[in-house]
Amino acid sequence: MSTDYQQAREVLGARLRELRFSASGGRLTGTQLAERLGWPHSKVYKLEGGRQTATSEDLRAWADAVGRPDTFAELDARLRGFESHIRSWRRQLAAGHRPVQDNWNAAVDQVRTIHAWEESVIPGMLQTADYARHIFLRYADLQGTVRDTDEAVRARMKRQNWLYQSGRHLHALVWEAALHALVCPPSVLVSQLDRLTGVIGMDTVKLGIIPLGASLRIPTANGFWVLDEQVVIAEDWHAELWLDDDESVAMYLGVWRTLKESAVFGSDAQNVINSVRRSMRPRD
Repeated sequence: MSTDYQQAREVLGARLRELRFSASGGRLTGTQLAERLGWPHSKVYKLEGGRQTATSEDLRAWADAVGRPDTFAELDARLRGFESHIRSWRRQLAAGHRPVQDNWNAAVDQVRTIHAWEESVIPGMLQTADYARHIFLRYADLQGTVRDTDEAVRARMKRQNWLYQSGRHLHALVWEAALHALVCPPSVLVSQLDRLTGVIGMDTVKLGIIPLGASLRIPTANGFWVLDEQVVIAEDWHAELWLDDDESVAMYLGVWRTLKESAVFGSDAQNVINSVRRSMRPRD
């Protein structure tokens, strides 16, 4: 978890403790407040210590329990302030994958240029529906979330309309390892590889493949997307990071450009993809 994020949780926790100490009617102990809220007393101390992230509902209940409902707006603004940058998967996927895809669609619709790097999967904007379906199912199993797979797939496919609009540019880099990864049946992966070869040559897509045997200046770490050189979206197992400070954007663009030096494009990229495709066996 990032230092900034943890510090923000601790600052919010200190504010919650302050409200408990100055509760209407007199200072409350953690146990007394927990009894009012119907919570385990450990939750009170975890929230105050910055060891657990409050929900908006938690903050409203806290403000009411200490007799200061007027402070809810302030507390909720603090929460939204640091969660706008680090969006936990647990919270984002509470209602399934469709809302997450809708948020992405809204963000992408506003931009003209995207720089993407994926080391383990095919970029979402270049996925087939069948491939996307298996990706969503894998993550739904991992996170134990709602299975709204078909709706999520339709939302992701809708985003691909962006590729057919004049003036848009997707600069995508993919590590060859992602072309081999059997996160779906081989027949689905073969169709996905066919899709990749088909986008090479589109005026809105510049697809680079980094071969497994390529010399690398830096490790092939986690995937990320840079939107209009203004916002970076990077994924980790616990959360999705949305970064908009100039230093972070510059760093990720520097990483992308460094990785690009190891990539092949055009017919060379098609040759890598076709070589992987020929190695596939049609078994499900």
